[in-house]
Amino acid sequence: MNLITPQNLLKHQEWRYAVKKFDASRKIDDSAWDALEQSLILSPSSFGLQPWKFLIITNQAMKERLKPASWNQSQVTDCSHHVVFCAKKNVSEAEVDQFVTSMAEVRGVELQSLKGYRDVMVGFAAKAEKEGWAQQWTTRQTYIALGNLMTSAAMLGIDTCPMEGFEPEKYDEILGLPARGLNAVVACCVGYRSPDDKYAKAKKVRFPAHELVERI
Repeated sequence: MNLITPQNLLKHQEWRYAVKKFDASRKIDDSAWDALEQSLILSPSSFGLQPWKFLIITNQAMKERLKPASWNQSQVTDCSHHVVFCAKKNVSEAEVDQFVTSMAEVRGVELQSLKGYRDVMVGFAAKAEKEGWAQQWTTRQTYIALGNLMTSAAMLGIDTCPMEGFEPEKYDEILGLPARGLNAVVACCVGYRSPDDKYAKAKKVRFPAHELVERI
């Protein structure tokens, strides 16, 4: 495996910023998008349960419908792909069983050998639902996938703009999410920066390392 250098990693991170104005004429090609989509699928999650759904919005009419519910931010309509990160309201026992069955098949192990792991996951999910924090748990998971998408995009020279500035209830209604046991948590516009986005050249403002990082 060819690894990037630490210098290249930081170079891409410095290049990345939350785009304020996308070039609406530029679209991400299929091969690049396929890689980004796979990076979403490969994102880590608690127990590996993937309690989420990623809605990839490329239909311009749908983007236009979502824009008013996105505080009228132009990134939604001008980006190439608008990704809506949806969290499951809970994880059912049937979904755990589906995951465990898939794990047994992919890894070539006996289903029975995973019973202990399966029972732990079922117990965790049941406890979360009973105590009322299942939605909080699944919601936090989606931010792991968001970070993974943004970093992966930066490594490919593709721009992003993470977005909490929208009305989740309206997104849920427009996208028909309640009936699917989902709710919109966060979104991310993906595409290419406009040449006249002045923020592209703005220096990053970060607190010094000694205020943010503590080595113990």
